[in-house]
Amino acid sequence: MRVVYFVFTFLLLTSCATKKYTKANLLPDGLKSATEEVYETSNNQKKLLHKKEMTFTKNGRIKYSKTFDSNGKLLQETEKKLWFTVERYPDKDSYYCKTRWKPNQRERISCYTKKQYKQNESIYHYNKNGSIDKIADNFETFNTRQFHYSDNELSKIVITGKDNKTIDELSINCIERDEKGTCLKQTRISNKNGEKQEILISPRYY
Repeated sequence: MRVVYFVFTFLLLTSCATKKYTKANLLPDGLKSATEEVYETSNNQKKLLHKKEMTFTKNGRIKYSKTFDSNGKLLQETEKKLWFTVERYPDKDSYYCKTRWKPNQRERISCYTKKQYKQNESIYHYNKNGSIDKIADNFETFNTRQFHYSDNELSKIVITGKDNKTIDELSINCIERDEKGTCLKQTRISNKNGEKQEILISPRYY
């Protein structure tokens, strides 16, 4: 009986012990919900690319989310279940995404349709404080995004290909923070083509 209990507990931990979204993205505890708007900026003008509305669990994971395009059309809706996360789309089958905890601060996130066709898979590597170290695509492009920090703040993302050659490098700067430490306004500039994005976060706390 003890062996069965141990096996069940181990499977539960390896299947559901995911890193907190708030920790991975250097957000403070107590976040109830947030809206994220991503803009493309050029010549002092901003163009909305997409907007994401997120509701969090009390332990810092995304419970629900909705992503809209610049015209307000729903692009994606997610819902956290006990064993997996459902990603719903208006024009294709839903994805069922399962996270498996791996040794050395890693997670394997795999998404399938209900017919069990794999759609994507990524390996997330984390630092000891829970922030993202790198994300490696394990299904399509096989590109890797390496996250760099300065003074506990995201400062750069380096994108490399399967051959480890650099594809692009994004310089990141937080322009404004609230009293809890959430970055309310962030800029990301591509070193490859100079394209600039502005990310605005509107948080609500418990």
